[in-house]
Amino acid sequence: MSNLSSIVKSIQDIMRQDAGVDGDAQRIGQLTWLFFLKIFDAHEEQLEVMHDHYKSPLPEHLRWRDWAADPEGRTGDDLLDFLNIQLFPTLKELPGDLKRNPRGYVIRSVFEDAFNYMKSGQLLRQVINKINAIDFNRQTDRHQFNDIYEKILRDLQSAGNAGEFYTPRAVTQFMVDMVDPRLSETVLDPACGTGGFLVCALEHLRQQARSAEDEATLQTSIHGVEKKQLPHLLCVTNMLLHGIDVPSEIRHDNTLTYPLRNYGAKDRVDVIVTNPPFGGTEEPGVEGNFPADVRTKETADLFLVLIKHLLKPHGRGAVVLPDGTLFGEGVKSRIKEQLLTECNLHTIVRLPNGVFSPYTGIKTNLLFFTKGQPTKHVWYYEHPYPAGVKNYNKTKPIRIEEFDVEKAWWGDPADNYASRVENAFAWKVDIDTIKAANWNLDQKNPHTAEQVSLDPDQLLADYQRLQAEAQGMRDQLKALLGAALGGGEAKA
Repeated sequence: MSNLSSIVKSIQDIMRQDAGVDGDAQRIGQLTWLFFLKIFDAHEEQLEVMHDHYKSPLPEHLRWRDWAADPEGRTGDDLLDFLNIQLFPTLKELPGDLKRNPRGYVIRSVFEDAFNYMKSGQLLRQVINKINAIDFNRQTDRHQFNDIYEKILRDLQSAGNAGEFYTPRAVTQFMVDMVDPRLSETVLDPACGTGGFLVCALEHLRQQARSAEDEATLQTSIHGVEKKQLPHLLCVTNMLLHGIDVPSEIRHDNTLTYPLRNYGAKDRVDVIVTNPPFGGTEEPGVEGNFPADVRTKETADLFLVLIKHLLKPHGRGAVVLPDGTLFGEGVKSRIKEQLLTECNLHTIVRLPNGVFSPYTGIKTNLLFFTKGQPTKHVWYYEHPYPAGVKNYNKTKPIRIEEFDVEKAWWGDPADNYASRVENAFAWKVDIDTIKAANWNLDQKNPHTAEQVSLDPDQLLADYQRLQAEAQGMRDQLKALLGAALGGGEAKA
């Protein structure tokens, strides 16, 4: 591990010397498309051994082995001209559709918005030679590189606007474990980022595979969509690293830009696990793809509507959402009403501050639901900090072992979690209480005294909640006054 770690570190150090690479996000993007081509070439070497008539979607002179493998090969301006004039323009227009040439389709989708940032062909040659020291066909190298790659994804958190790409591994693994996808089922993340949920789902399904037929089923079970180029590139590379031969089901697209009514039975899936971007808004016009009563520009709210729609009957969803969605009024209330009417929202795990640091300090929640039956009651579980911990941070993140207590308490979905009992961290709220509160899901733990948070993000969230409640009261008062005045005029 130390050798591979030092290789990746030295690559990043070389890139920092290049005048064209500006910041962590560009450096990681540059590094990843190089890794992608190297990994793809290693994968093709295996395919050539297994299949005598294998044909690459890449022209011979654009394969990694032809232009990159020779340590004394192209360098300087010759290398830059090759990349900028031949390689990138060709890959961006590479022929291939999803059914007849899926590998060509994957390469084109990865490179359609990719870019070579490096301006020094000499430094780029040094980077390429370092990458060639990693043998992706060696099991030990590949396994160790997977861990290094996950660290690269975590490093995106410090890349400014890239924090939305990464969900802590402990959270993704817990959510996947609880929805428990089976080998015959399809799993979707409609805002997949770098693929953290999909990797966890893949590993969960692979534990069930017993034959070549099972592995073939697994290859087509994982679906993801990501609208931004860098996380899409990172996700496709992630899938290759974890044994998906042709990651053609990882699409570079925005699932919100299509009318909801256009998604039919063929688009529905068994399991959805996701952390949709929250705090952001969509471009004008996107909300028009949704029914009038749930139109909003807020991204997380639109995704919640879409997720509910894309689940098959009895399909299972697990979604990360901020506190603001739980207590929000107006359109948020209507979206929650529909969710609770059409799905059994059986569990909300309330996470403490810092789980997503440094991206946000706002408290987040994990919502678990099954489509097809209305909600009768919602179980809440307030995840506590472990002993001696007052907050999570980059050096002390949340750990998967901390969720053992939730797993032990969870129970069996077959009997609607009948074994669950209330305790200091768990409580149950019936649907009538939630409905009477205008579908407010921000139900406090009755077993603990309310604590005052001094965290700025949390204070802002509390302020927004109070503003929403005040606006709701103003709307009610306005309606009452309007009715009273209208009645008075009628009598006159």
